[in-house]
Amino acid sequence: MAFVDELLNKAKAAGKTIVLCEGEDKRVVEAASKIVKDGIAKIILIGSDEDIKASGSNADLSGVTVVDPAKDANADKYAEILFKAREGKINKKTGAPEYADVAAAKAAILKDHTMYGALILKAGDADGFVSGACHSTANTLRPGLQVIKTAPGFKTVSSCFIMVAPEGGNKYVPEGVAVFGDCAINIEPTAEELSDIALASADTAKKIAGITPRVAMLSFSTKGSGNDAKFYDTVTKVQKATELAKAANPDLALDGEFQFDAAVAPEVGELKAPGSSVAGHANTFIFPNINAGNIGYKICQRMGGWMAIGPVCQGFAKPLNDLSRGCNVDDIVATVAVTALQA
Repeated sequence: MAFVDELLNKAKAAGKTIVLCEGEDKRVVEAASKIVKDGIAKIILIGSDEDIKASGSNADLSGVTVVDPAKDANADKYAEILFKAREGKINKKTGAPEYADVAAAKAAILKDHTMYGALILKAGDADGFVSGACHSTANTLRPGLQVIKTAPGFKTVSSCFIMVAPEGGNKYVPEGVAVFGDCAINIEPTAEELSDIALASADTAKKIAGITPRVAMLSFSTKGSGNDAKFYDTVTKVQKATELAKAANPDLALDGEFQFDAAVAPEVGELKAPGSSVAGHANTFIFPNINAGNIGYKICQRMGGWMAIGPVCQGFAKPLNDLSRGCNVDDIVATVAVTALQA
């Protein structure tokens, strides 16, 4: 697909180093090989020789930097970084400090390759981080929240998927690319968080997806049609988020609340929201909660044949991205390319 080819070419030009944390996963090992062979990025692959062999992959890892934490000369440096980042933090279960000393921090990271990858990123030894092929989103993002932390000006860490239309395109999304947020991180965002998600997703749409964002704040209601008393809080949350996002960036094409058909189909948008510059023409879709977002992108992916790149994380101080555990090699390659561009 033209969009993916362009994405990969931009990543090649960026020349970044990305750390992949899951050398025990066959898909990750094969993606690492392909990425380096094709010149998309430099790769640090975390895992022991035994891990990689056990993955079942016979991929050529020439040019891939394989790091076994148990043998890595930088382990002490990374343990020191972790200890300083978490100094004074208390383990909620035991009531004791998370790490009593640097030695305790080192013992922990030798077992936790996801944290190890985050520390490589924190130390500046890589430009970006990708994990999640065989770990949960929580396990992937926790090290980011603990040691990478949020970028200046960001209050909410969120995610979006860059959705790429199948061959033949889609009449409702002429660019062939759309952005869906947040489908992976924030379970039930507040109006304020939903506003942040919308603004961050618009930025990703522009800078990574390469489209001019037209942002639809989604609901089961369009412009107050669902303002029944028993659903009032659900609808007003999206309405308030829309107001906050508009106030924060008045120049952004953003509107809502919309049902999905009113957001994407011109004939429905004109009928249900006449006069809106976004209705019927949206390409960036903000879901009211993770239930709607996760279900929505998976329907689009599995029944519609769209490629889902991501989740692309937004708001971290350094690029850190989570994979879907259902990802394939091409998904990993594309996510690495996105991470390189974020860097």
